[in-house]
Amino acid sequence: MGLLHLTGCPTVDLGDTPADPGVCRPDPMYYRDVIWPEFLSPADTTKSCVANSGCHAAGNGRSALRLDTDVTGDPTAHDRNYNVVIRFLNCGTPDASALLTKPLAGVDPHGGDDIFPNTSDPAVTAFEGWFP
Repeated sequence: MGLLHLTGCPTVDLGDTPADPGVCRPDPMYYRDVIWPEFLSPADTTKSCVANSGCHAAGNGRSALRLDTDVTGDPTAHDRNYNVVIRFLNCGTPDASALLTKPLAGVDPHGGDDIFPNTSDPAVTAFEGWFP
């Protein structure tokens, strides 16, 4: 009977463990109190992501970012919207988040045109405040 000779591979360092995609979950209360009213659905409909038909309202949106607009009549709407929004975040590099880069002038093409002219816009400042 022959001997089985086993050899192992040396240990390989694969670097840092990548972040779990579910880890990017910034403060949901900041989302509810600041991001929704100042960044996504402000009173100024020209800066709103959900006010105009064909944008990001759940009923008539044209992209993967579809949000419920009736957040006062449906107590779970903010939770659903939060869970949609976090898919468009990059917590490691917040300023590279699609939620910011798409509507920000001159960064990523956005079917709804540019909403925020530059990073000095108050809505952009509100977004940046979500990531301590």
